[in-house]
Amino acid sequence: MSSDFESARNRSHGELDRPSFVAALKASGALQFGTFTLASGKTSSYYVDIKKAITRPDLLRRIAKAMAPYARGASRIAGVELGAVPIAAAVSLASGKPYIIVRKAAKEHGTRHDFEGELHRGDLVLFVEDVVTTGGTLRGAIDRLREHGAVVEDCVCVVDREEGGAILLAEIGVRLHALLRASELIGS
Repeated sequence: MSSDFESARNRSHGELDRPSFVAALKASGALQFGTFTLASGKTSSYYVDIKKAITRPDLLRRIAKAMAPYARGASRIAGVELGAVPIAAAVSLASGKPYIIVRKAAKEHGTRHDFEGELHRGDLVLFVEDVVTTGGTLRGAIDRLREHGAVVEDCVCVVDREEGGAILLAEIGVRLHALLRASELIGS
């Protein structure tokens, strides 16, 4: 493997200092060990609770700064409630792009919207996410926004658990970018 390739692989678009970021995530309590049931239904010996990190302004700012370059060509940022919403708002502030809050399910009352925010047919939307495991929740949200005319080609997450999310998203034409992979977080 060439050193240029290795160097590029170890940097995100936002030039994230990975060792420092990993240490900060661990210090915030975002990495926990035990027995956990994930949203996918799988059982895991560790849990990545990015909400512990994104409630801290210093870490949320670092995440937004690292993700903002992915938004350069996008019309809008989108995040699925709950964990991705603060990330979407922060990336919106860092990039100057408006954001959309995507509901896990359409409201059963009032306007019955799938999302909050403005979306125009043909808008290129960058999805942001806290943790991607199998990608099922994200895929559902992307499919629903596409039904409203959004063009979605990329998603950037804080941590990819490397459990099939990238493959599932690739099946629908979406590239998954990760600030960190679980192997980097667990292995350090």
